[in-house]
Amino acid sequence: MPMPASGPVFSIPESIVCLLFIALVPLAAAGLALINTGLGRLRSAAHSMMASLCVFSVAVLVYFLWGQSLQGFAGEPARIAILGGKSWSWLANGSLFFRHLPLGGSPASLAALLGMITVGVVALIPLGSGADRWRLYSACLSTVLLAGIAFPIFAHWAWGGGWLAQLGAHYGLGRGFIDAGGSGAIAALGGLAALSIAWILGPRQGKYSLDGMPTAIPGHNAIFVLFGCILALLGWWGLNSAGALLYLAVPFGRVVLVIVNTTLSAAAAALTAAIITSVRFGRPDASLTSNGWIGGLVASSAGCAFVAPLGSLAIGIIAGALVALSVEWIELRLSIDDPGGSISAFGIAGIWGVLAVAIFAHIPAGSMAPGETAPIQSDQWLAQFIGIATLIGFVLPLVYGLNWLLNRFVPQRVAPEGERQGLDLYELGAGAYPETVTHGDEYTRGG
Repeated sequence: MPMPASGPVFSIPESIVCLLFIALVPLAAAGLALINTGLGRLRSAAHSMMASLCVFSVAVLVYFLWGQSLQGFAGEPARIAILGGKSWSWLANGSLFFRHLPLGGSPASLAALLGMITVGVVALIPLGSGADRWRLYSACLSTVLLAGIAFPIFAHWAWGGGWLAQLGAHYGLGRGFIDAGGSGAIAALGGLAALSIAWILGPRQGKYSLDGMPTAIPGHNAIFVLFGCILALLGWWGLNSAGALLYLAVPFGRVVLVIVNTTLSAAAAALTAAIITSVRFGRPDASLTSNGWIGGLVASSAGCAFVAPLGSLAIGIIAGALVALSVEWIELRLSIDDPGGSISAFGIAGIWGVLAVAIFAHIPAGSMAPGETAPIQSDQWLAQFIGIATLIGFVLPLVYGLNWLLNRFVPQRVAPEGERQGLDLYELGAGAYPETVTHGDEYTRGG
């Protein structure tokens, strides 16, 4: 049965521009891989990069095999449930292996390409919370569950014309759930998966003393982290722009606003985190500042096309404060070991970004011309809250439950000796920095 809503219609030049934005999104994946690696231990650096390549690849293949058929696109066939006399789309009814999907530059084909890349970005987020102790094989199997079940289901509800998007048409809740660049569907979902993995794996050896106080385990390469932040900015330019064009059908004239808002939010969040850590610790903290930068990018995504630049500045300031404070709170109060700060930078910042739409956004009226806006309807609050409640009340138990079952059959945490030795040598047989390894006599003899 066709869905009631339809997606945008692009001209050939518009399709090319959208394709160029999608081509930037892999830079976000590269940035996250570098950040996760830099914030982890030196003896697990090669394992972290290997895991990034593997889970990204697994996610792409799973999405191609069946994930896209579950997510779909607005206007395509979907599975419908009749509730209260209204038709609610709960899952797409597409074909496997991209069959019957015209890959000729149509919005549906561009959305499928964007989904195939963004699901890889989602899969990288839990790697930050599982750093230094998550088995490579188990991480790949967990990615199958994330990319093949959790992501396409929620992505359909939010982006594919599903019931969250229909809240506006059926019950007058603003424009329905708004999440242009994926504060909820990408970041919050990935952050909740990171929380699930951190719970299941438990803290790293030596992270907590006998009295429960956390011990600082600093990352090994701040240069990786800094470069990763810059790559993430470029990736989020593409992600937010393409998402706004494809999922919310905003006019191309708003792309400049999207990029300005994305940049302002990241910059404000990073400086806020730096200031907060300077006040609290007497000096700025580099890792928390980088987490703040990512949190600003994440928080900008949901309403990037509908927020004034000054509003994005406020969104970024609040995101930076939330990330800087929550990283310590999660580690100290909840005793959750999250080496990459993924739970805060993606989960908490993503939920804040979804909520920020209801506070700062001005939704275009009528023809949605670039300068034509109207204050957001009060009922939009409820649509955004329903989206957040769905993430916490459905997605989190789903992801945790699936990984809990997986852990019963395939233990996800590496053996204790593997953690002591380092995942590079234990799982890969070689380290990222061989010159730091003490070699035997066969390596020191001349000749």
